[in-house]
Amino acid sequence: MVSSEDILGLRPPKADVRLAYGPGRHQFGDLRLPAGGGPHPVAVVIHGGYWRARYSLEHIGHLCAALTTTAEVATWSLEYRRLGNRGGGWPGTFQDVAQGADHLRALAGIYPLDVSRVVAIGHSAGGHLAAWLGGRHRISLESQLSIPNPLALRGVVPLAGALNLRQAWELQLSRGVVKQLIGGTPEQHPDRYAAGSPSELLPFGIRQILFHGTADDSVPYAISQDYADAARAAGDEVGLMTLPGAGHFETIDPRSQEWPRVRDAVLALVG
Repeated sequence: MVSSEDILGLRPPKADVRLAYGPGRHQFGDLRLPAGGGPHPVAVVIHGGYWRARYSLEHIGHLCAALTTTAEVATWSLEYRRLGNRGGGWPGTFQDVAQGADHLRALAGIYPLDVSRVVAIGHSAGGHLAAWLGGRHRISLESQLSIPNPLALRGVVPLAGALNLRQAWELQLSRGVVKQLIGGTPEQHPDRYAAGSPSELLPFGIRQILFHGTADDSVPYAISQDYADAARAAGDEVGLMTLPGAGHFETIDPRSQEWPRVRDAVLALVG
């Protein structure tokens, strides 16, 4: 049996077009369009890698291609400044993802995209950022991350997402990477954690469908479980898709037995 971890090293199908959403070298996205005239619903796709520059958007291209060809959903896969890139971390990583998502409005003037049917899907650190996109309309106006009139989403699909930055810091995930991302601990920068952690922006007011494997040794299943409980208590409609025995990468591997459930979740949200 092939491990889904090998998806990191497989070359994905080529995107239809690579487009800049900003002037920086890491501010671009890969757009893939389904066959047909559209306008097509869109999934904003955000890759993981613990917010580090070591990982790029290439490996999540398999998920993008599968959504585009088998679900007829356009995908806009974002690259962004990460730790190790100039300007990565706080606040650049967040600002890039927000700017990239909002750029869909401009792309819809050129390509057949339906910006009234947009979802965000992301894996691991990208799951954190995808969920954050769903809650950023609740960020305090005083925050560096506050942007007027953010693109509205139909829902979010975090895959093994690091959805609670305080909890991820307490667990010291990936050698304390959250401290590097935020620029300090929760005690040093409570305002940054309040603006950058999805768990502190609840309720979102949109549907959320979480996927997490019980054998995930990179982001513990308990993070999604605790987040789902908190989101429901806050009044959000949240589904937690528990994947018994699954590890960290099955949800982004179209060859896996878990993949059809991920695809169907995206379809359910875009309507």
